[in-house]
Amino acid sequence: MRYTLYRAAFELLAIPGLASTLRRFSAAKGLILTLHRVLPSPPAAFAPNGILQITPDFLEAVIVKTRQAGFDIVDLAEALRRLTDPEAQPFVVLTFDDAYRDNLVHALPVLRKHQAPFTLYVPTGLVDGVGIVWWQALEDVVAAQQVVVVDLPEGPYYGDAATLEQKRATFAHIYQRYRQMPEPDREASMRALAARYGLDLAAHCRDLIMDWKELKTFADDPLCTIGAHTVHHYELSKLPETQMRAEIEESAKVLEAQFSTRPDHLAYPIGGVAAAGPREFAAVKDLGFASGVTTRPGGLYAAHADHTEALPRISLNGLFQEKRFIDVFLTAEIFSLMRRGRKLDIA
Repeated sequence: MRYTLYRAAFELLAIPGLASTLRRFSAAKGLILTLHRVLPSPPAAFAPNGILQITPDFLEAVIVKTRQAGFDIVDLAEALRRLTDPEAQPFVVLTFDDAYRDNLVHALPVLRKHQAPFTLYVPTGLVDGVGIVWWQALEDVVAAQQVVVVDLPEGPYYGDAATLEQKRATFAHIYQRYRQMPEPDREASMRALAARYGLDLAAHCRDLIMDWKELKTFADDPLCTIGAHTVHHYELSKLPETQMRAEIEESAKVLEAQFSTRPDHLAYPIGGVAAAGPREFAAVKDLGFASGVTTRPGGLYAAHADHTEALPRISLNGLFQEKRFIDVFLTAEIFSLMRRGRKLDIA
């Protein structure tokens, strides 16, 4: 239902000229786009993580349209500078979360072709192969089964998964519970689920996420800014203070050891209100990062110059991969309205 409403809103806002007219009256300095996976095939019929997946053709269309619409595509350092420059040209920052291998195969050629700067946020534990890409593992288990039994704190949950609608309902229920559970409980449940259905989580992670040799291709590319994305991709708000800070600080140390440069920028895993808030923002600022990006929707305004540890981003949703929607994605006010009109959303 939520995405039905979103699509209706996007269809309305995609009326030719409407989004560009809204931008003429905008006080936004620019915006940051969130991307994850880039794959040549569109999402499958059952693909609850399909919102994280776009095609190389759509990525290219976004880059071309962004520049045609009068935006510069800049790196994060330049974006932060422009927040305090009243004469600066509007800008867009491209950011990729999680270091998926398909970014190397399918995204990097497009970015190089168009000389588009970007940031790649790296969860170091996943690159080491010791983490769990649990959201995709859950999808893959449900996709392959007729019935799914998962151990939850309140007892076993039996989810039907024979039909497409049953798979969607079962995934949604387990995903919601996993988001509510403490990270150790969620991880233990996911490991038990994978063992029950024969999914090798280490191999699964290794297949999806780049290794350090592959990541060096990005680190050596002048278009790329390497950013931190914690160690294990845990929701930081669920962790005790000491562990939360260690997840951030250790990821920066590992990246510095690998690439001889400490990252200046961090993305909060999951990144919504429930995943990161004032405590996490304060830690990122205290640990010396120049910026921290959330997934709270919205554009960047002059006021964000004083709150660079809590920057909003706009997700390029894989379920909205039509060229007529690109103008909508580029219109900051539309997404600020999703946060009840709050341009500065730091609480």
